[in-house]
Amino acid sequence: MKTTIGSKEDTTKETCELEHDNSRRKEFEHIVRQYGEQLYWKIRRIVLIHEDANDILQNTFLKAWNAFPDFQNKSKVSTWLYRIAINESLDFLRKRQNSVRQEDNMSIASKLVADEYFNGNEAQALLQEAIATLPDTQKAVFTMRYYDEMKYSELSKVLATSEGALKASYHIAIKKISEYVLNHFTQETSNHQKNKNGKGR
Repeated sequence: MKTTIGSKEDTTKETCELEHDNSRRKEFEHIVRQYGEQLYWKIRRIVLIHEDANDILQNTFLKAWNAFPDFQNKSKVSTWLYRIAINESLDFLRKRQNSVRQEDNMSIASKLVADEYFNGNEAQALLQEAIATLPDTQKAVFTMRYYDEMKYSELSKVLATSEGALKASYHIAIKKISEYVLNHFTQETSNHQKNKNGKGR
């Protein structure tokens, strides 16, 4: 008795599925190469630490890969990826916020000066300290608007928030950061004056 292992139609179907999977993989690899660095810096400016940003970036691409079959170009690839990355970053901050105090967040920002991946100066480190005091969503709005100069229309799609609310959030963030920096320099001036007076005695 002759046994039929598989029909020609089954073989053709399997070949087509394999070709489709290979095509999908190559397309996604291109997306990773094109957007990897941009996503890393968007994440890094929110969570600050290189290792944390790198982990979140990997999680972002993993979630994007799993959702890739359902992505039907309903939005721009960049907007779709930014949304995943920002949500992952905010989830990370919320979990970290549950385990650390606000002053610990500022301490994390201070570590930037010693971070081998941070090439900024003390003024930039101070800015990061100020940003670290902002609420999580406000922090995301500020970093994407200030560093990336992202338009409010695109921010609205990424964060699923109205443009009006985003504008208000950004301006409040600027006010808080300005106050933080001003207080820092006021305190520094005061301490310097005390030390000067102490030496003069």
